[in-house]
This record gives sequence, C-alpha cells and structure tokens, in this order.
Amino acid sequence: MGILSDRDIVESLMTGYLGISDYSESGLTPNGYDLRIAEISVRGGEGIQKEGTVAVPPGTMFYVSTAERVRLPREICAQLWLRTTWIRRGIMGAFGKVDAGFEGTLTLGAFNASAETVEIPIGERFCQMVFETLNSETVKDYSARSGNYQGQTGVTLDAVKKN
Repeated sequence: MGILSDRDIVESLMTGYLGISDYSESGLTPNGYDLRIAEISVRGGEGIQKEGTVAVPPGTMFYVSTAERVRLPREICAQLWLRTTWIRRGIMGAFGKVDAGFEGTLTLGAFNASAETVEIPIGERFCQMVFETLNSETVKDYSARSGNYQGQTGVTLDAVKKN
C-alpha cells in the first residue's frame, strides 16, 4: 500500500486509469490533488450558491460540492484533507475516505468554528485528495457494496436513488 505521487497521478490520468474531470495543473500537489468548490449550501441559508462568494456565519454548518468529478479504480481509495488555508480561518471539516470504485462529485460537510463570518469564493481550492493504493483489488467496489452516492453531482445530502 502506498500514496500516489504527482508523477503517479499524472500518469494515471493520462492512461485513463484514474479520472478527474476539469483537471487543473494548479491543483496538483506533490502527493495529491486539490479539489475546488463548485457550489455551497449553507444550513439555514437560501439554497445552493454556484457563483460569487458565499458568506458563512459563525457557528454555521455548510456543504461544499467539488468542481471535479472523480473516478477511482478498484485498487485505489483516497483520503480527503481540508486545506490549512481554511483551517487557519476557523473552518473545520470531518471528511471520510473516498472508496475504491467511487465515481462522481464529492459533497463535503464543514463548519465555521470562528467568531466571524468567513467568505468562501466559488472556484477556490478547498481540500486535498490523497490517493492510496490498496494491497489488492476489491472483491466488490463502492458501487457494489453500497453505492449510496455513486454518480452524484452537486451538493447531495440524501442518498442517490438507484434504478
């Protein structure tokens, strides 16, 4: 098991082994890829905002959808880490793993723990995705195990309905 380097990520994208739509070279880090904000939904706010800057009041939960759509093969999962830029401004996020075989945009929950309103621009880098190789291919990938959010697009708070 290991973590993909910038070289591994680029090679995996070029061969189609790994998928990141709307890929931007500026998002590539030495050992991951920074995902950008496509839309934000502030709890108790006025719906989903897809442009401009979103003001998140103190003590408020909000949800971010990534601009990038990711596709992971059966041998790779990913960790998500909030960028320290946001942590330094009082934003906290509790992110899980992205399961092997997942495909879609990601919905991330975060909280403004500061005493001040935090301005968050749509399009800004929000979290880093760190790709990890599994020791072996999964018997059943995410879509076969639960797949609750497989294929999601945009801020998704409820499981995607399966046909």
